[in-house]
Amino acid sequence: MDTTTKDLVNGIDTDGLREAIAAIAAEPAKGGAAFRVRTAWKGGTRSETTAQSITLGGETIPRTFRFTADEPLQLFGTDVAANPQEYLMGALASCMTVGWVANASLRGIRLQSLEIETEGKLDLRGFLGIDAAVAPGYETIRYRVRVRGDATREQFAEIHDAVRATSPNYFNLSRPIVLEGEVIVG
Repeated sequence: MDTTTKDLVNGIDTDGLREAIAAIAAEPAKGGAAFRVRTAWKGGTRSETTAQSITLGGETIPRTFRFTADEPLQLFGTDVAANPQEYLMGALASCMTVGWVANASLRGIRLQSLEIETEGKLDLRGFLGIDAAVAPGYETIRYRVRVRGDATREQFAEIHDAVRATSPNYFNLSRPIVLEGEVIVG
């Protein structure tokens, strides 16, 4: 279909999105999604992550996006990229942003602006193994959504509730998930 004839709201093809929702509802196997990345150490505190593939409904889609992580000079890095904590918060806010835009678009709500500010505090004594009683990660992550568009405060509250109920990264960070790991030497 020509993109000029598509029903685009906030840059989202709402007809296509509705069709995808209906197709997955009718055939749940189409809703399966898996993501694979590989991260390699690049010296010091630097690493490079390569998105390798996404599998959607049984179809594997190759990916080649790369991003670098590093630490600031004060944490013994070279400060050439965002650090893992900044990526973690960015991943949460980006995933929620997708949810906000999709939910607003499906409701016919046009957004003028949308920003999500995210912050968290952690204690390096946990990360550095100085005090076992100190958590190495966050006890709380706070976020603030700033939104403008042609919706009421109540409609924006409904969208926020929908995002919290359906965002994969909100889900991942708001409750425990199982991490299964193995070490391969050689």
